[in-house]
Amino acid sequence: MSVVDVERPAPPPVRTAPPAQRGVVAIGIAIAVVLGLAVANAAGWKMTVLYAVGLGLGLVLFHSRFGFTSAWRQLITVGQGRAIRAHMLMLGVAAVLFAGILGSGFSLSGTPEAQLQPAGLGVVFGAFLFGVGMQVGGSCASGTLFAVGSGQTAIIFTLGGFIAGSVFTAFISPFIKTVQNIGPKVSLADTPLGYAGGVLFTLIIIGVVVGVSLLVERRRTPPPIEQPPVAKGIVRALRGSWPLWVGAVLLAVLNAATLFVSGNSWGITSAFGLWGAKILGWIGIDVSGAPFWQDPENAAKLASSVLTDRISVMDFGIMVGALVAAALAGAFTLHRKIPWKMAVGAVLGGILMGVGARFAGGCNIGAYFSGVASFSLHGWLWGVMAIVGTYAGVALRPLFGLGNPKPSDAVC
Repeated sequence: MSVVDVERPAPPPVRTAPPAQRGVVAIGIAIAVVLGLAVANAAGWKMTVLYAVGLGLGLVLFHSRFGFTSAWRQLITVGQGRAIRAHMLMLGVAAVLFAGILGSGFSLSGTPEAQLQPAGLGVVFGAFLFGVGMQVGGSCASGTLFAVGSGQTAIIFTLGGFIAGSVFTAFISPFIKTVQNIGPKVSLADTPLGYAGGVLFTLIIIGVVVGVSLLVERRRTPPPIEQPPVAKGIVRALRGSWPLWVGAVLLAVLNAATLFVSGNSWGITSAFGLWGAKILGWIGIDVSGAPFWQDPENAAKLASSVLTDRISVMDFGIMVGALVAAALAGAFTLHRKIPWKMAVGAVLGGILMGVGARFAGGCNIGAYFSGVASFSLHGWLWGVMAIVGTYAGVALRPLFGLGNPKPSDAVC
């Protein structure tokens, strides 16, 4: 039987990045410096280092256009698995680095803690909601932060919904805890080989995922990925865009740096509930009586400055880092007119992600990325259920004026 080669579409032409927006760059750097000094004054040098890590994360996320929402949507709609394979590279590098840190038992903040959560009903339900929400809302947790920082005004609606959903969960936290505990905590490192075995099992799963993505591509012949504008020469390091593999490796390194400095891995969404509670308090609405804020540790956070909260500080860093990166790339743009359907979808998607993240014990970063890197089975379960939710979210996107990639289109 003869094999007929399927002609693939020619890749889109590479576009040259526009000039840097020097005024916006200057404003972004000024904000970064002032905020960094405020963090140092409020919380000391370790928190300032974590803020710098957040700045780095914002730069990397924007310059590499490293996405989670679009990666799952591309795979489902047109069979493009390149971004998923970038995820696997990121997870593999992070697992190796985490194994060294967790295995040593040493960090700058005491014994490092693995992000180990039950792989059960909470993850199944929460990650599914999150998968739906990120497709309807247009971004994931990390994507929301770097999109807001880079001037994508529509995503502010997503962030608002995210905060609202997180605030709501504070009132049902006992129920959420009950659901989260339905299921076992399973660590792939809990073997006679220890963390070496955890790395081995993780790499095997990664190999399977990579193989499946290649098979899907072979069957469906996806369109090429549209590349963002690229700066020429050595200035590309500052102005972008970077290859996906560079973003994958750097994100893994920065997550490991977070673990080494703070003793905990990278997370994002727990800050949103804190921000919402603070905002409501400023306008005279006291939510400190909600069950979540009755916990002494959480109550202490609510009573303290957000500049002493690790997750908040890193989130601020991501947004400011993305602002500087976007301006360097000449891509910072504020969109004044947002279609009402898109705005409604953004808010609803954000709410679903806020609720889903709390049930699942984290988002695409805290549960999926950091969970897998910590050898927790719940991280892989989160990824599977997020893909299931993505199917539903993709079907709902047209209701809110959002399109999906087609086989004849360049994927972006």
